[in-house]
Amino acid sequence: MNVLTVNDLHLDYGTGPSANQILKGVSMHLKRGEVVALLGPSGSGKTTLLRAVAGLESPRAGTIDIGERRVFDGSAGRELPAEERNLGLVFQSYALWPHKTVFDNVAYGLNLRKVAAREIEAKVQDVLSQLGLGHLGQRFPHQLSGGQQQRVAIARALVYNPPVILLDEPLSNLDAKLREEARAFLRELIVRLGLSALMVTHDQAEAMAISDRILLLNNGKIEQQGTPQEMYQAPNTLFTAEFMGSNNRLKARVVRRDGNQVRLAVEGAELAGTARGAQLGDDVTALIRLEEVSASATAVENALEMELITSMYLGDRWECLFGRGDVKLRAYSARRLDAGSYWLRMPAEKLWAF
Repeated sequence: MNVLTVNDLHLDYGTGPSANQILKGVSMHLKRGEVVALLGPSGSGKTTLLRAVAGLESPRAGTIDIGERRVFDGSAGRELPAEERNLGLVFQSYALWPHKTVFDNVAYGLNLRKVAAREIEAKVQDVLSQLGLGHLGQRFPHQLSGGQQQRVAIARALVYNPPVILLDEPLSNLDAKLREEARAFLRELIVRLGLSALMVTHDQAEAMAISDRILLLNNGKIEQQGTPQEMYQAPNTLFTAEFMGSNNRLKARVVRRDGNQVRLAVEGAELAGTARGAQLGDDVTALIRLEEVSASATAVENALEMELITSMYLGDRWECLFGRGDVKLRAYSARRLDAGSYWLRMPAEKLWAF
């Protein structure tokens, strides 16, 4: 069953000929117990879509249903205010009251709903315990770490058991180390509690780690959607392929095609690749993930011979930059490579021609 359904949503900033179209007919759904990530670059419309669902933006056309309840209908002029949609919202900034304790921050929404004091006490203590905050109820936000503040914001969104929780860049305020830990915590919490969540992020690794399904937005439209594995391993477009990983780009020309198998002319050499819409004779962009490129000191098949330019130590591996003419390629290595010439092998099934 869908707990959230968005159909053909249009939203503009401004009116008339100068109106800026932000959402251009977006349709999506969220199933019970599912986590969907809205992914895309700045300006793609992902945050605007989340805010429209929350009731913080007014679309021009389309419909939004929460369960079986229609909360927005452009043609009928129906629009329920945010407070009547009963959605949990975690802001990017957390938006905690600095003068209120953890307990009072979490209880705030229940107090607005005139819930009995005894029930508030039980609900708040329960959700704080679930998030590992049971001993921090009387502290103030400034006495908490960034990760603890984030959990308080999540607790406040969960305390009244909303059908959908909306997460707006929930990890962006954390430093890199804490962000990785919080990512694991958030995914574990979502699975344990069976939450239905719609999450905005610009970080593809975060989207893949936490979500069950990804909607990639590009210029107000959905470019592609699917499971994290589908989005990463089988991109339909160059935009999706580039956004979903760390990649090498090569300018190439298709000199032969047999089904999806192509031969590509690249910097005086010929490589086997896989067509993603490329046709015979086309000038194309060939793309391959960094982790699919391997460096060999001896000649190997489907490879370019290139000079090592520099190496960068990443802790668990080295990232190496190679050059040949105008072509540059990056690849990972388990050890530091000596200066010299290497063959950069690119498996045909992983070298995509767009």
